[in-house]
Amino acid sequence: MNPKIDLYDVVAVEQLRRQRRLDPQLIRQLRNRFLKRFDSDEAALEGFPEASRISLHSLELFRRFESGIDGATKLLFRTSSDLLIESVLLRIATGRNTLCVSSQVGCAAACGFCATGKMGIARNLSVAEILDQVQQCGQVLASEGRRLQNIVFMGMGEPFHNECNLFAAVERLVATDHFNRSPASILVSTVGVADAMLRFAEQFPKVNLALSLHSASQEKREQIIPLAKKYSLQQLRETLVEINQVQQREFMIEYLMLAGVNDSTNDAIELIRWLEPMQVHVNLIPYNPIQDAPHLHGSSSEVINRFATLLKAEGLKTTIRYSLGSDIAAACGQLVRSENRQRVMNRMPQDQGLAFTKACE
Repeated sequence: MNPKIDLYDVVAVEQLRRQRRLDPQLIRQLRNRFLKRFDSDEAALEGFPEASRISLHSLELFRRFESGIDGATKLLFRTSSDLLIESVLLRIATGRNTLCVSSQVGCAAACGFCATGKMGIARNLSVAEILDQVQQCGQVLASEGRRLQNIVFMGMGEPFHNECNLFAAVERLVATDHFNRSPASILVSTVGVADAMLRFAEQFPKVNLALSLHSASQEKREQIIPLAKKYSLQQLRETLVEINQVQQREFMIEYLMLAGVNDSTNDAIELIRWLEPMQVHVNLIPYNPIQDAPHLHGSSSEVINRFATLLKAEGLKTTIRYSLGSDIAAACGQLVRSENRQRVMNRMPQDQGLAFTKACE
């Protein structure tokens, strides 16, 4: 029996087309149905003569959680290596639908406020595994008569620690013969891998970038984000200035509001000075506590509003973001972490399993 061909493997699909002398229109039709309209598997493959040779999915839906308070859905997917990742669908009240995708199983950035960061890193996701999150979540929305407007790389993992597969996935997302997404509808969020950020901006100047900054103090930022020791604020600032010149558009700054950590008037003044004279849009993010970081607490709404007022008074575009799916996404990554650790422990030799456990704790 011939092995199945990944639909995202352009070379293999073209080889199959030539071998079987298929009309190129049949390939275009399949991709249009599956990647642009998000038809069901059966509808997409209908009439395709080599349907049995094509592999449409690299992920298996493991579990689905629906928010009881808003339009959020958390989808847990199982990889071929029996590890779990999560994607989150956000149905915003304005009618726009956003998908948050993962780029890794776990994360090595180890940010103190993030449950996924407590997992350590198991492995990078392949191009097909990244794209299959988009495809399957697109099918969910299509079955509801909805459209997918925005894709954000804000799920599990640091996207630029999986740079090669991230670049390839974004290429497929914007390619006219694949997903045909507008570059402006895609956002990649990073904790600050400076060199990779610049390479990405140069290759995808119209795709949005976001920096999880969280403090304009080097000392404080290192406490919040350990990776800040490798990429200093000075280096990041120089990189952002260069990216502004390349993209000629606003860069998003994400700022998690942590009570008593980074929410004082002095913190706001430091941030204002650090951002001059860049083109940026600041997102102030309320913090949802996780059980792995009992010492961290979210700033009050009064403090967040006062912080925002200080930034706006200096001419900085500032938005206070609100969270969806707090009843299913609080402690984001927590369920995946415990599930993955048990799965790895069950199938690995004892010494390897212990190594993974230490990485998760």
